[in-house]
Amino acid sequence: MTDVRPGPETAHPSLDELRAEALAGGRKPRRYGSWYAAEHMLRAMRAYGWTIVVGALGQPLVYLFGLAIGLAALIQQEIPTAGGGHVSYLVFVAPSLLMTATIAVASEEFTYPVMAGFKWRRYFYGFNASPLRSPQIANGVVFAASARMFFAAAAYYLFIWGFGAVLPVVTVPAPATAWLSVFVGLLAGWAFGMPLLAYAASLEEDTGQFALVQRFVFMPMFLFSGTFFPLTNLPIWLQWIGWISPLWHATELGRMASFGVPVNGGMLAVHLAYLLVLTVGGYLMAGRIFTRRLAK
Repeated sequence: MTDVRPGPETAHPSLDELRAEALAGGRKPRRYGSWYAAEHMLRAMRAYGWTIVVGALGQPLVYLFGLAIGLAALIQQEIPTAGGGHVSYLVFVAPSLLMTATIAVASEEFTYPVMAGFKWRRYFYGFNASPLRSPQIANGVVFAASARMFFAAAAYYLFIWGFGAVLPVVTVPAPATAWLSVFVGLLAGWAFGMPLLAYAASLEEDTGQFALVQRFVFMPMFLFSGTFFPLTNLPIWLQWIGWISPLWHATELGRMASFGVPVNGGMLAVHLAYLLVLTVGGYLMAGRIFTRRLAK
């Protein structure tokens, strides 16, 4: 009779070997889990890719045409800068529009996609069932949104450069730091978006809260944060909106980088510190909320 017992080459792996193989297979996604989550979010953006492209390219054209050809033609007053120079109204308003663009992206990416991940499609729970950790899922949302914000800021910068809004046309030479406004815009998006991410992650139901954020947070911030005129032109009882607005702090930094708006070292520190506090505080809060909800 032929011996059909399995040899060493056909022996079944032991339980310890299977466990070791499973652990080895989970190390890579656990190590790069944030990027895997970000990849999913970026791929999901393809469903509304044209919206992203039109928003990043069409919105600057509409605003800049309206300002360069329309409003700027009526506002002849030039704005003083450091060193005794002056810039046109278009140059003055362009950095605030760049900051607004990134904040608008943050208001989209840190709201409904987060609700979809927890409530409507619940794919965050699928991620959490894999070797990915809860903070990595939150990181993936941030990374993907940051990529879109950077694209919007870079596109906006190219447009305002093309319109001559980066190169002052009167007496001030273009500073070599104007390109920093792209990264200031990214910081502005984080400063507004991280607390919003934490808020969105805490919601169990969508009952119109995001629409209220757009109407009663984003819109007043856009109108009363020194976007179209210096904040000091507002009455004192309205200036507080700009003081607590990440848009105003980022706009002041963007104007300083773009054409040298007068600002002392103390205010520079205040602007940066305020944006960083909102970013870090919101990020830490969002990570805790993701961990708590996904542990249920």
